[in-house]
Amino acid sequence: QVQLVESGGGSVQAGGSLRLSCAASYYISVYEYMAWFRQAPGKEREGVAALSIGDGSTYYADSVKGRFTISRDNAKNTLVLQMNSLKPEDTAMYYCAASKLTFGASWTLEPRWYNYWGQGTQVTVSS
Repeated sequence: QVQLVESGGGSVQAGGSLRLSCAASYYISVYEYMAWFRQAPGKEREGVAALSIGDGSTYYADSVKGRFTISRDNAKNTLVLQMNSLKPEDTAMYYCAASKLTFGASWTLEPRWYNYWGQGTQVTVSS
């Protein structure tokens, strides 16, 4: 059974940093893509950052470019999201997701393409 377990969320002041981790029960290399999504109350789930496992390409939402970095830690078999210069609008539940599907780069931040999901970790940024 595929399991993705997020950790690292918490409360931070604007301008601060957090590092989210997603521990995978299977080797990350079995997936085509892994990504981070977020969902704020009353809003749709949105893609934040994605990583192509095969070639290492990364994809970011415009709202987080230059502030967030997605990467993998092979030794720990985890997906990492380093979040810097956090803003109150970054407040949301953050989800790790993985996909074994092959799809075009334009779809990497679309949740419909991901079939494995973690339970989420809350990130709260105060002004």
